[in-house]
Amino acid sequence: MTEFTDWEIFRNLIMAARWTIVLSLIAFLSGGTVGLLVMILRTSGLVLARWLAWAYIELFQGTPLLMQLFLAFFGLGLIGFEVSAWSAAVVALTLFTSAFLAEIWRGCVQAIPSGQWEAANSLGMGFLQTLRYVIAPQAIRIAIPPTVGFSVQVVKGTALTSIIGFVELTKAGTMLNNATFKPFTVFAMAAVIYFAICYPLSVYARHMERKLNVANNA
Repeated sequence: MTEFTDWEIFRNLIMAARWTIVLSLIAFLSGGTVGLLVMILRTSGLVLARWLAWAYIELFQGTPLLMQLFLAFFGLGLIGFEVSAWSAAVVALTLFTSAFLAEIWRGCVQAIPSGQWEAANSLGMGFLQTLRYVIAPQAIRIAIPPTVGFSVQVVKGTALTSIIGFVELTKAGTMLNNATFKPFTVFAMAAVIYFAICYPLSVYARHMERKLNVANNA
């Protein structure tokens, strides 16, 4: 058993938490980019595009993130593509995040009254023009609370990447526990760090939701 002071345990967990934050940001930004494209396809007038977007969303929403991580890491290796734990984690979390964000944003877009689409069409605006200049500015206000709220799920989802060997906060906690045999100390500190990352996001999401409700009721 290796002797670690509580401060050394906490410091090592903080160092690992940096990778939790970095992975969460990359997954959220890349997932948001892919999710935006999927949302556009899902709301377009093309039947095939809507069907493909629906199938994509159902696939990645309907399967566990853990399975997606295994397929990205071990599955690609079986067909000849050598991927690192980092690359597999980014790919799996991007696909997982994009599916949920696409559906969240689709709901926000469809919450805008259909009269807005009809008015834009009467002015000769196409689908993308209407979405960009008329619908999106209104839908963004509705989308902020659930989007920020979902970011908490992305942060917590990074914990599953420890299964494929990616060293983030949970993996570091497991390694420190194996070295120190202090499970309560190690995982209590890890839980506090997760809380410190996620709680501000949850508070901000609730604040934006209340602000939106007040604005709508005004």
